[in-house]
Amino acid sequence: MKKRQLGNSSLQVSEIGLGCMSLGKDAAHAETIISAALEEGINYFDTADLYDFGVNEKIVGQALKHVRDEVIIATKVGNRWNEAQDNVKWDASAAYIKSAVKDSLNRLGTDYIDFYQLHGGMIEDNIEESISAFEELKKEGLIRYYGISSIRPNVIKKYAADSAIQAVMMQYSLLDRRPEEWQHLLEENQISIIARGPVAKGLLSKKMLTKASNNVKEKGYLDYSYEELAALLPTIQETLPRPLTETALQYVLANPSVATVVAGASSVEQLRENCQAVRGLPLTEEELAALKKLTKENVYTSHRE
Repeated sequence: MKKRQLGNSSLQVSEIGLGCMSLGKDAAHAETIISAALEEGINYFDTADLYDFGVNEKIVGQALKHVRDEVIIATKVGNRWNEAQDNVKWDASAAYIKSAVKDSLNRLGTDYIDFYQLHGGMIEDNIEESISAFEELKKEGLIRYYGISSIRPNVIKKYAADSAIQAVMMQYSLLDRRPEEWQHLLEENQISIIARGPVAKGLLSKKMLTKASNNVKEKGYLDYSYEELAALLPTIQETLPRPLTETALQYVLANPSVATVVAGASSVEQLRENCQAVRGLPLTEEELAALKKLTKENVYTSHRE
């Protein structure tokens, strides 16, 4: 598995990472998927304290304990469960970040987190305070690097200008090309994109519209109506006669700002299919141009200055 540098850090991450949210609460089942990921050469594992009330972190930490020094564990902070665990509130305060990291470390069973991400972010946050908290955690050796998981343009611009973030996690796919607007800004600041949602809820897989939810059938997906998707997906498949998942993942990886594509997997079979797609031939300039002509160059319309 090829690796890419994360930002300007010392971390070399596999071109595909495992999004752990979809692993579920069955530890034995989750460990089979994580073991397969390790066999495939994946070294980047992405979890969050939000997932299953912290259970996900426990499962990931236990499954990776025997290879801790060989892998990169990323987790997130900012979404705070109430005591009843039936509601989440946003908390990007320094006090909460410095408290939550200790809970994550305990659940993960590790002394340090390789990559700690703010799980969202709003322009109304005291961003300077949040940055200060991450910098303190770095100095204490509790985290190695930090970043944000945010789609908000004004937040991204603020962190790019005022912090030492190494990456921004953003939803990015052929059907959601909004991160391309910020590619040059991130490149100028040596900040990587961590791409999530590369197969657009399964629409960009061999199952295509059979994976469409009732909501997609009624309202479409982002800037695409259901009727547009019904016409577009087969056209993409016909234009590039290779597995659609391979086309989808290779499109995202063709962006030089992307360090890793984070894909979830609920089965070993799905994981191996994703890894095979990443090992496929890179798209040619002609193929990239054809895909960009077929799809929409959409942009974020809110959270802008």
